Amino acid sequence: MFRDGDLELLGRPLYAFLTVAPKGERWPAPRPVWFEVTTEGDLQMFSLPDSPKVDRLRENPRASVVVSAPTGEPEHWVSVEGTVTLHDDGGPELTTRLAGRYWDVDDPKIQKLLQEWRDGGVVRLVLHPEKVSRYSV
Repeated sequence: MFRDGDLELLGRPLYAFLTVAPKGERWPAPRPVWFEVTTEGDLQMFSLPDSPKVDRLRENPRASVVVSAPTGEPEHWVSVEGTVTLHDDGGPELTTRLAGRYWDVDDPKIQKLLQEWRDGGVVRLVLHPEKVSRYSV
């Protein structure tokens, strides 16, 4: 489903904005997340098991993600909609791998936070694309 230009954008250390179905009368509220594209063409992220987004995904396993090039670059974005599966396996490894893309993992404060996340039982979220939209200049 992804084109070469999509994969080029998605391969960069950019934030994805994840939106899940809200609870009750709340409005949808995107959240910035770290992510990577899997070899199967899915997007995977992680979260703590007690986060509201994980609760919402257990109730309604559908989500969307938008990734955009930063300001100052030609406009380019990719939007992905699909179903989400939650996995207890692979979360700590994903957390460590993604942290290396986004943070200085040699910083002791970062190491401590990452260990707290891993100790908390990180859940791996896999978004299986059903619809991909894109735009680039």
